[in-house]
Amino acid sequence: MRQALRAFTTRMSRSAAALRDLRVRLTPRRRHTGFDSGPVHHRKNAWGKPARAFVLIFFVVDLLGTLLLMTPFAATGEPLTFTEALFTATSALAVCGLSVIDIGDQLSFFGHLVILVMIQTGGLGIMTLASLMGVAIIHRFSLRMELNVQAENRALAVGDVRGIATRVLKVSLILEGAVLALVLPRMWLGYDMAFWEALYSGVFHSVSAFNNAGLSLYGDSLTRFSGDAFILFPLASAVILGGVGFPVLIELRRRYRTPQTWSLHTKITVTTSAALFLITIVLVIVMEWSNPLTLGRLDWWAKITDGVFHGVMPRSGGFNVTDTGSMYDSTLLLTVMMMFVGNGSAGTAGGIKVATLAVLFLVVWSEVRAHDRVHVFGRRLAPEVIRQALSLTFLSMTVVAVSTVILLHTTPFSFMDTLFEVVSAVGVVGLSTGITPQLDPWAQIFVTFLMAAGRIGPVTFATAIAFRERKRRYDLAEARPIIG
Repeated sequence: MRQALRAFTTRMSRSAAALRDLRVRLTPRRRHTGFDSGPVHHRKNAWGKPARAFVLIFFVVDLLGTLLLMTPFAATGEPLTFTEALFTATSALAVCGLSVIDIGDQLSFFGHLVILVMIQTGGLGIMTLASLMGVAIIHRFSLRMELNVQAENRALAVGDVRGIATRVLKVSLILEGAVLALVLPRMWLGYDMAFWEALYSGVFHSVSAFNNAGLSLYGDSLTRFSGDAFILFPLASAVILGGVGFPVLIELRRRYRTPQTWSLHTKITVTTSAALFLITIVLVIVMEWSNPLTLGRLDWWAKITDGVFHGVMPRSGGFNVTDTGSMYDSTLLLTVMMMFVGNGSAGTAGGIKVATLAVLFLVVWSEVRAHDRVHVFGRRLAPEVIRQALSLTFLSMTVVAVSTVILLHTTPFSFMDTLFEVVSAVGVVGLSTGITPQLDPWAQIFVTFLMAAGRIGPVTFATAIAFRERKRRYDLAEARPIIG
């Protein structure tokens, strides 16, 4: 009897201890203040300060650029209207490239300077903020996780926050200067430009290309350089390097000879980008080869040159050397798909990013093979990464779908032209079938909002998921709805 009573008492003590342990786990932590100050709730909007700061800075700079472009000093004739100035300033700051005016003819040197500064500010700001976000995310992990991440990827070393902005600036200026050195002699000697005119054009287009802005001094974009590989290929290379992302650039510079030591992010970005570039280039050349309004009228070497250039531009480049509106619908749909994807993370490109597309493909591939984990390059993808990729893709598709429906119902343009314009704005690409200047003022304001949302949205979304991640202390019973 005593033994039974002792065993019962022991079980009750263990049960009470288990209940106390569960209560401790479910109770929020208390501040150590020397007295009982009550439970402390999670800080609301822990991500709000950096996100709000970014949004506030973006709109302040955007408004300042709008006001500067509305001054008489910025125009060669009549000053720009508020809608024209706001659209142009937003397109430059968001490094999108859509335009409702002829920048080369309607803006003065001062106006061009404002555009150039806003492009550089937008590009550097996005790369710096995205890179700092990567460091901030690393800092949220435990010490062991920090050491593992640092060992895998030293492109953004833990604690190396102060030097990131300087590195981004150095990399940008060096690459922009290299592109300028390549295109300047060709513009000067091959197109009867004065040296200062060629220098002016070279600087503007080099900065615009590296920052994936797509804005040009010429009303027909770069069609005057059609077939000229000495100009188009350096600008296309600048688009690729600027869009691939600062962390990837730094790691490639340090470890370009040893791909096996690259981080998972770099491996995914490089391989996926290379595959998409190759597929797009080949399909564009094949589909437009006989189109008399685009590549069909050119010599074979010019067809290949222009086809390669257009195969790169949908990845947030924005320049064009052929009449985009005259392309076949199949080519336009392919371009829309590539504009929606964009390029690398922590770069100047827009879209959902190639890493997101790669994660979605890997999830489907693992499901087809009946694998319960997603493996790639000797690593296992975290469930949080998969959820983030799905969320970002779904939100982007929703914005594109709703915006396309609105413009289709309120404008006279066709479905393909409207979809192309919306995806170009949301993906901050800048390519257009030519309907941008024909939109009503309210529709131009709407597209302006889409450009700002396309640039701000992914950054604030990444900030939110980075700083609001919480571990749930409990779970619910599993259930399986019918899929398919």
